[in-house]
Amino acid sequence: MYHEVTKRDKARKRKRLMVVFLCCGLVAAALVVVLHVVQANAREQGAAALRQSILSAAVRCCAVEGSYPLSLKKLEDDYGLRINHNDYIITYEAYASNMAPSVVVIPR
Repeated sequence: MYHEVTKRDKARKRKRLMVVFLCCGLVAAALVVVLHVVQANAREQGAAALRQSILSAAVRCCAVEGSYPLSLKKLEDDYGLRINHNDYIITYEAYASNMAPSVVVIPR
């Protein structure tokens, strides 16, 4: 049986196609936003974990040597601390050998 395609049928098909493309675009945009939020959260958690590792290594150094290290380099050289300096900005301030250092880690 022959069915004639009218202008009205073409217009409906065009509208449906536009709705499908619009929905796909919205889903893609939502995925990009979710990915960005997840990456930002991962960077923040990484910075917190790195700060805790630095403080833990400083406490370990204090327990072994009797004083806190005055530089971050000592922790890297002597206590096996590995830091990705390309991903994080680290401020390590030691005021005295008997006081715990101040550590600030900021993701880049």
